[in-house]
Amino acid sequence: MDRRAFGKAVGAGVTGAAAASTAAAHGASAARATAPGTEAPPGSSFGPLKQIRAGELNVGYAEAGPAHGPVVLLLHGWPYDIHSFEAATPLLTAHGYRVIVPYLRGYGTTTFRSPKTFRNGEQAAVAVDAIALLDALRVERAVIGGFDWGGRTAGIVAAQWPERCKALVSMGGYLILDRKALRQPAPPAKEYAFWYQYYFCTERGELGLKEYRHDLAKLVWRNASPAWHFSDATFDRTAKAFDNPDYVPIVISNYRWRLELAPGDRRYTDLEARLAEGPAIHVPTVGLDGELDPFTPPGGDASYRDKYTGPYVHRTLKGIGHNVPQEAPAAFAQAVLEADRMTRT
Repeated sequence: MDRRAFGKAVGAGVTGAAAASTAAAHGASAARATAPGTEAPPGSSFGPLKQIRAGELNVGYAEAGPAHGPVVLLLHGWPYDIHSFEAATPLLTAHGYRVIVPYLRGYGTTTFRSPKTFRNGEQAAVAVDAIALLDALRVERAVIGGFDWGGRTAGIVAAQWPERCKALVSMGGYLILDRKALRQPAPPAKEYAFWYQYYFCTERGELGLKEYRHDLAKLVWRNASPAWHFSDATFDRTAKAFDNPDYVPIVISNYRWRLELAPGDRRYTDLEARLAEGPAIHVPTVGLDGELDPFTPPGGDASYRDKYTGPYVHRTLKGIGHNVPQEAPAAFAQAVLEADRMTRT
């Protein structure tokens, strides 16, 4: 994406960072600035991880499939990592897709290029990271799939940069945040599921996340996916991603920002204003809900169906919780294939 298009999307303050990323990606010495591979965590079937400079980050990511195949970008959430998509990836590469699975800011081997950069977890910042990564990898368009933070990010890209999103697979409903709308309480049973968000708004909660980051994440996994009997080895493989030094600041920033208890970055003010309007998503979309996901809006997609104005399919997966791609990798991979087919009908 050129400088003017990016500036129109996120405002003048972000334009410089994006342009620097794009220039670096296309420069002679920095083009595809992939560092020597970092070993994936033990037990992972991903090959050596790659690193690339993208925007204000050095992004760690897994890549599989043919180099010139159609691209699928897969985005994880909290408290998860790239291994949510590990089982689905070979199902997609078998169909000729090039699958790219990055660690989000604050996770795994993704690091900030400058120690002075604001450790900001707001939704706009994470979405701009995704665009910067596509720029750095010279990917014009991708089918994008995600859940939790990743689902929100995928939805923002689809809504604000539809020319970069060929099709969308999103889990858990329409996730783009309007902070003013979040001022209204939900029924107590629903609020109960978000206990950790309020915990993180306290100094005690921030200390708790630092000291018990693994135990806390495992508890969330169990609560969010009550029928998923994951092994300790499966969890421990992902938990290594939480040892990133920016993990706690990014998580705390994200949850405090959405409740208007922490500042965002002024560079994203205009983008956040557009997101607060609840923009429609026009690209072909397959929506997936886990039947047992405590965060899924009640009533299927009735509360947000009008947000999807293009070709659209919605399914609820029986017996599945929040981490849809890891709990039901075949169903998730099928959704990606279906979303891509919808672009050709």
